[in-house]
Amino acid sequence: MGTVHEHFETFPFNTAPRVLRRQEELLLAEPSTGPSGRKYWRDHPPIEVVHFNPEYQEHSFGPPRGVYESDFMRLEWQSMVGRQPFYHRNCDVDEISYQVTGARTLMSEAGSVDLEPGDFSRLPVGVAHDNYGRQDIHVLFYVPAPVTEERPADRTSRPAIPPFPGWEPAVVNELVTECLGGPGHDIVPARADELALLEYAEEHDERLQILRPGDEPGTTWLYRSADVLIGRTFAESSDGRVYRRIRNAEQIDYQLRGHRTLVTQRGTVRLEPGDFARIPVGVAFTSIHRGPSAHITVVSAREVPQVAEATGTAERLPADEIERLRRTAE
Repeated sequence: MGTVHEHFETFPFNTAPRVLRRQEELLLAEPSTGPSGRKYWRDHPPIEVVHFNPEYQEHSFGPPRGVYESDFMRLEWQSMVGRQPFYHRNCDVDEISYQVTGARTLMSEAGSVDLEPGDFSRLPVGVAHDNYGRQDIHVLFYVPAPVTEERPADRTSRPAIPPFPGWEPAVVNELVTECLGGPGHDIVPARADELALLEYAEEHDERLQILRPGDEPGTTWLYRSADVLIGRTFAESSDGRVYRRIRNAEQIDYQLRGHRTLVTQRGTVRLEPGDFARIPVGVAFTSIHRGPSAHITVVSAREVPQVAEATGTAERLPADEIERLRRTAE
């Protein structure tokens, strides 16, 4: 039997993991029922994948697509062209985004900034904002405030009037929401002077911070709250002989670049750019890939169930098949 190692980790990862030696065949096998044939555990579903095309496709404006959602956190996928039909002000969450493709001007009371693929941004709780997308796709994370940046900004927003070419001042709708900014949770919809909203940045020092991590090996943590860590994970290659198990948090991955095989105690599945996958608390997992791979890593101490329809399902494979994948992985 092949020997692997397991890192038994504790969120928020401020202590060293317990490193265990495992036999991979036993780690991935179905448990034995014993002489009585009775099971003392419940069956668990396999890992599911949710895929959204990472390349822009022409369409009319529509609301974001929910991927994972709970009372404590929301993840959404959004694609847009042009303006959204209102300014938005969150009452209870910081709103973090990652620009997948296209361009997007983020306009707010803390200044405006043009976002390009690879940019992370955070809108602090209570800041009114709007978007102007051009063949845009971005991923959104709604996390209860306060959230802090874990690294210095690569650049910041600035007062900008006009915020983009062709902009003209107008009266707009402003939507103030609670409950993680979810649909139908508006408190006060009202009319507002957009010019006055944007001029606020000229009178105050608060600025949006744009983070843009490079290809540093491992996970670069970008944002932290009491229950959530968000980062970007990169590896040139991985033979998958080191498993991780988080005893008190679950992990959600969004594949950005490259292909990798996600191996878990709840099945094995191949991930490509545009794939989301959620690994429940306490499940051991690893990745196999020969070429460079990058993904967003979200670790939550509270469960964030999947609300989007699955597009793929992991398959339970024996250890000898996993070893074959190591030899043939891209």
